[in-house]
Amino acid sequence: GRRQYSFLIRNIGIMAHIDAGKTTTTERMLYYSGYTRALGDVDDGDTVTDFMVQERERGITIQSAAVTFDWKKHRINLIDTPGHVDFTLEVERALRVLDGAVAVFDASAGVEAQTLTVWRQAEKHHVPCICFLNKMDKPGASLHFSIESIKKKLKANPVLLQVDNILNSKNMCKCYVSKLAFAFFHTQVADLDDEFAELLLGVYGENFDAVPPAKLQEAVRRVTLARKGVPVLCGSSLRNKGVQPLLDAITAYLPAPNERHHDLVERMSRLLLPFADQHVEIPSLTAGNIALCVGLKQTVTGDTIVSSKASAVAAVRRAQKEKEGERKRGGEQASLVLAGVEVPEPVFFCSIEPPTMSRQADLENALTCLQREDPSLKVRVDSDSGQTILCGMGELHIEILHDRIRREYGIETHLGPLQVAYRETILQSMATTDTLDRTVGERRHMVTVSVAVCPIMDSSSSSLTSCEITYDEEVEEQLSPDVRDAVENGVNSSYLQGPLLGYPVQGVSTMIQSVSMEPGTSLAMLSACVSRCMLKALRQAGGQVLEPVMSLEVTVGEEHLSSVLGDLAQRRGAIRDIQSRHDSKVLLATAPLAEMMGYSTALRTLTSGNATFSLQLDIYEAMNPQHQNALLNKMAGLA
Repeated sequence: GRRQYSFLIRNIGIMAHIDAGKTTTTERMLYYSGYTRALGDVDDGDTVTDFMVQERERGITIQSAAVTFDWKKHRINLIDTPGHVDFTLEVERALRVLDGAVAVFDASAGVEAQTLTVWRQAEKHHVPCICFLNKMDKPGASLHFSIESIKKKLKANPVLLQVDNILNSKNMCKCYVSKLAFAFFHTQVADLDDEFAELLLGVYGENFDAVPPAKLQEAVRRVTLARKGVPVLCGSSLRNKGVQPLLDAITAYLPAPNERHHDLVERMSRLLLPFADQHVEIPSLTAGNIALCVGLKQTVTGDTIVSSKASAVAAVRRAQKEKEGERKRGGEQASLVLAGVEVPEPVFFCSIEPPTMSRQADLENALTCLQREDPSLKVRVDSDSGQTILCGMGELHIEILHDRIRREYGIETHLGPLQVAYRETILQSMATTDTLDRTVGERRHMVTVSVAVCPIMDSSSSSLTSCEITYDEEVEEQLSPDVRDAVENGVNSSYLQGPLLGYPVQGVSTMIQSVSMEPGTSLAMLSACVSRCMLKALRQAGGQVLEPVMSLEVTVGEEHLSSVLGDLAQRRGAIRDIQSRHDSKVLLATAPLAEMMGYSTALRTLTSGNATFSLQLDIYEAMNPQHQNALLNKMAGLA
């Protein structure tokens, strides 16, 4: 079979009260995925997952059973757990290692006793869930009753993804992905997800039809992973209704293994001593040595690995004793976990595209693997264009990554133009007020916010610092923690895209001067109002582009020194020092990153290949008005 990658894998469990239809649902999934050719039936005793004699005799699940199958491009590892209260431990030990779960309900009964138990187990392990209202063909089935049961008994926020249509007088329900009740559905999701609410209000102005389906799906996924809401689907597994949309929802909304943070157990296949590119296999390793581990699938740079859980517990106790001793002596405290790597922010970025769309999954896998071993590589998807963006530390860094993707993974990718990662700040202080008044459905949301923004400097230098949020004293006392979180979400979202070119904002202090909300206004609407007010204030405060300035060290022969100095002067370089090192000169300088494009080629030409250089980020500095206007015109396509 084809190789599976972590972002295309779903490790899920099926959980429910006894006789809600878990095993039948699992059998239908296996059938539609092509894993089985015949429909297994619990009553006939021929299901795949109920393989014990006792299970087939009684028609119940006793022992958790795991099956693996493919659905479209995803590999699903599924565990069918018991529903009977006697086998709660089976559910517990399954849930603690799973990434997501499907809770199956009898639509005529709603939330039953064991449903509540397994739901609490999922909450305990922070497992994101999807609800499947099964047996919708039964005479007593009720969509409304089941939804209300989920709200009241599970204290969850159901997000209904389907609408059921009655086919005939026997109440047979045809469940499929039909046209959603757009206004209700979008508002429901916006109430649970601040980012989607801001998008809905700020970009599309409540024009629900204009919202791209991908944006809506991303919002539902965020809500699900954060356990703020739970997607709900309907069907009848026995009648082969609604199972395929459920499989789609599993792959779309439940997390991949790399999106969950477990106390993981890794299995090591081999232990090697390295000798450059040669390795010698060894049976064990003692403290103080360095070796290579083969077979680690989840470990990334910066993780700490211990030989066993027992050794970890012992190390914790030992570290606690050391801490106590150090504290008494006034020394530094010991720590069990090794310090993670401090990863600098990337300064270059460019788009990367596969040769054909059929190779997109291969490219994503290659980038995932490269990020595991190189934390300085950042990969993101542009929200506007949908392009994959590669962010790195320099031209050579991205060039090497591009070459590795071609050689090691066999993908002839195309790189877009290399671009500089600018920042933005403001020039002056500004205060402004904004009011959001929206009626969505029968609910009116009204909020008024006043904010003041001002530029801030690092007192120890002339450099700009990160952003901060403060409150007027009276306002701070009046706001509840939930309201404060919503306000700060709105401010922080406005810091992500500056008013000039959409680059991240830094060196800005925001004071919340007043917040006034009408009863019934959602926190998402508050965040949207704060974000809009912030954008207004930042624009009025006058924008300033900040460019990354690099620290440059060039080692060159004295005969080529004047040529190198002349070239740096044209690149807006500033010379800090010129030192002697044996027969060479070492030139220390700073220069804007934008002017250093192609510098390696230029330096090679100037010095006939007899010079070396290194670059690293020094500081972000304000561009002068002339260069900033030239950049703005270039970005606008006017130059």
